[in-house]
Amino acid sequence: MRFRAKIVDLACLNHFSRVVNTIAKLAKSCTLRLTVSKLYFILSDKVANGGVSMWCELCQGNFFDEFQMEGVAAEHNEIYLELVPENLSRALKTAQSAKAVKIKLTNKHGPCLRVAVELPSLSSSSRIVTHDIPVGVIPRRLWNDFREPSVPDFDVSIYLPVLKTMKSVVERMKNLSNSIVIEANLSGEMNLKIETDLVSVTTHFKDLGNPPWASEDGCQSSTQGRDLESMAEARVDIRKLQQLLAGQQVNPTKALCNIVSKRIVHLILLHEDVSLQYFIPALA
Repeated sequence: MRFRAKIVDLACLNHFSRVVNTIAKLAKSCTLRLTVSKLYFILSDKVANGGVSMWCELCQGNFFDEFQMEGVAAEHNEIYLELVPENLSRALKTAQSAKAVKIKLTNKHGPCLRVAVELPSLSSSSRIVTHDIPVGVIPRRLWNDFREPSVPDFDVSIYLPVLKTMKSVVERMKNLSNSIVIEANLSGEMNLKIETDLVSVTTHFKDLGNPPWASEDGCQSSTQGRDLESMAEARVDIRKLQQLLAGQQVNPTKALCNIVSKRIVHLILLHEDVSLQYFIPALA
């Protein structure tokens, strides 16, 4: 099992660093899955137990100048590692003006991801700062626990408002309640509301637009035949929503939300070379 990669381009390095920062804000520990063409950061708290889950996918070719890996076996050419993303985020913070960053899977008193940051120096020799990040290797028999979460048949899919605006609304509401109701319809309307014994506050968004989610055979998912005005809603833990909005540094070109009434809110942030999915289970 071998893995080594190198980033030389500063813009790619900063972009990768922002993605890792976002992950670090969302998960204390997560699974890093490496394949020949992609990297995945996966958090699979069982949604059934009230945990959020996350699936972030990156095309390695858009970030790395070199990328070599050999998985556990020829027919299973993948590597699954458990790591604390904050450690990786911290290591990359030292690399903001680096000439190059190399990442390598090593074994030093146990498996580690070694992040070697080559910093520019005034003399001819370069300074190299290395960080050894402990990782756990996840055995093949457990890989099925980390498959991409299936997207449930949603009642409504809608584009999100500007995330900065949504973030400031949610932050103000967070001081008033622990839960928030997200509701939306197929006419591009979305409401964020909190209701407590003392106060009820609703913020309305209009003209957001609904994604054209036609499936392969051209028929719509479960939104078909649904009244365009009727709202689908789910009440979720406001901190989990705020965590995503506050922590995201992906700056998506598209952001959308799928709601399965009273069951789940599925948020998707899309950038050219990164997609981040975040599932928040509804509260009873």
